[in-house]
Amino acid sequence: MNDTKTLSVKPRDYLFDNYKALLITLVIIGHFIEPCYQNNDFLYTLKWLIVSFHMPAFIFISGYFSKRELPLSIIIRKLLIPYIVYEFVYYFFYIFVLHKETGLHLLYPKFSLWYLLALFVWRTVTPYVKKYPYYMPAAITAGLLIGLSGMQDNYLSLPRILYFYPFFLAGTSFNRDSITKFGQKYIRVLSAAGIVVFTAFFAFAPVCRSLSVKIFYGRYNYDFLEQDMTEGILCRAICYTIGFAMTFAVMMLIPERRTFYSYIGTRTMAIYLFHGLTYSYLKECTTILKNINTIPASILLLGGCTLLTVIFSLSKLTAFTNKVSDLKLPAAAAQTASLFFSFIWHWLRQKYTAFRWFLYKRKTNTNLTHIMFFYGGRF
Repeated sequence: MNDTKTLSVKPRDYLFDNYKALLITLVIIGHFIEPCYQNNDFLYTLKWLIVSFHMPAFIFISGYFSKRELPLSIIIRKLLIPYIVYEFVYYFFYIFVLHKETGLHLLYPKFSLWYLLALFVWRTVTPYVKKYPYYMPAAITAGLLIGLSGMQDNYLSLPRILYFYPFFLAGTSFNRDSITKFGQKYIRVLSAAGIVVFTAFFAFAPVCRSLSVKIFYGRYNYDFLEQDMTEGILCRAICYTIGFAMTFAVMMLIPERRTFYSYIGTRTMAIYLFHGLTYSYLKECTTILKNINTIPASILLLGGCTLLTVIFSLSKLTAFTNKVSDLKLPAAAAQTASLFFSFIWHWLRQKYTAFRWFLYKRKTNTNLTHIMFFYGGRF
């Protein structure tokens, strides 16, 4: 009996465990150098390199492990309930530890919690989206056009949800065997060379000094980034290209065997949660992060971030996040959430239709003065 059970267990794919371990470390580094990355060229280049692919790659992997369609009740229990719980955690942390004025605004995710909300939306809508032809071009188009929106950038994290959705969709369609197929030595050498050239571009290209790293965040519209429509759409299209290219280039260099850090890739939720609390404290209550200026101090900071990755991957912290994701949801709450999602889905379809009408009227040079979107918003 035990032997049969053992044989039926699917072996872990250490490629993705190792990749996630790297990415979660880059997430911490990317956040911790935010207040100081402009203090020296080393951190400036590193910041550009990290934001260019770390979230696209993370979301791509999340999509890969979301191939199996789950009931809405399970998605709610695994993603929406933890999101609400952690919103309360951050709320009380802000109030009682940081003494920071804030509210319990569940429609405006705090710090990095937008990712949980985004995963909930992606996992819920993807089975329906993939029933339509050309869903990937449509998703990319939506990601480009949301940059024209004047809606508040953090409302339900909709701008980021739409911007990053193509990476999630790509992950759901990804064939794992292609890594083995294209994993020859010369491909790995080309990938490494491409990353080196790309890093040098970030370090020395004048255009990186004239643009903001926030072009990769997906959160901000083109007006905020001081771009017109053509410039913004072109820039974002380039960001998509970079994100996909770097995701696969780095993947080619990740070992497929079990390593001493592979376990970290299985504990990313705890790391994601607790590093945000630590960063928020250091940013709001100290000046440590702002005063990182020299190269030695920068390297010390990177070492500290790596150490935090190890600390927050401790089994006791992971046990906490596992318990939160296993909280039972009453059936009535699940039904209410289902009705709410249905309402949101119909609302988004209406806005999509309105936006298509907007584009048609723009193309025909018709007066757009009285056409309004998002209940009084603008494009």
